[in-house]
Amino acid sequence: MGIFMPPDMPLRIKQFMAAKVDFPFIKKEEALAAFYLLGKDHGVSDDLEIKAATDIAKKTVEQVARDIRHYVTTPQKMDARFTRENYTKRSLQIVIDSGVQADVDRRVAGDPVILSDCFAQHIAFHRQGFFFELFQPFRAEQMPPALKSKLEGRMLLLGFNAKDRQSLPFKSSLSPFFEWMLKV
Repeated sequence: MGIFMPPDMPLRIKQFMAAKVDFPFIKKEEALAAFYLLGKDHGVSDDLEIKAATDIAKKTVEQVARDIRHYVTTPQKMDARFTRENYTKRSLQIVIDSGVQADVDRRVAGDPVILSDCFAQHIAFHRQGFFFELFQPFRAEQMPPALKSKLEGRMLLLGFNAKDRQSLPFKSSLSPFFEWMLKV
């Protein structure tokens, strides 16, 4: 899982946790996108795996929607101190689970739990619409050649802080994702 817009999201999370910036650290007019790649090791190759990945994607969307509703109905949960405390607890859990102190900032800034929560909080705070799109396993001809080894055979769940695809400032929902993937 990751958030690729705004591109400096890991830095913003790090600054937020260090209390150098306050919530909300994403502006209402900024495009925000979250992605979940499915089929990590060997892609998604048959109908059974596609169904399992589709079920995971559906549950993920339902959970994000529940989180957004929760934040809308209990805005005190979006208090910067409360959020910072939750992110810090998750950071400690990451360190304890991995047993390694090195590179904690990078792992925390890329943690799926923190990123999903961040996505939900900002949509709730700004009272924005959102949508998710699920892409079936990518074929080589559907992506830039440089991404073939990273994405071929994998499914993608892509979410935006816009009410629908037509509300995006991009010609397709995949174009900003591919651009971001080419940079990392």
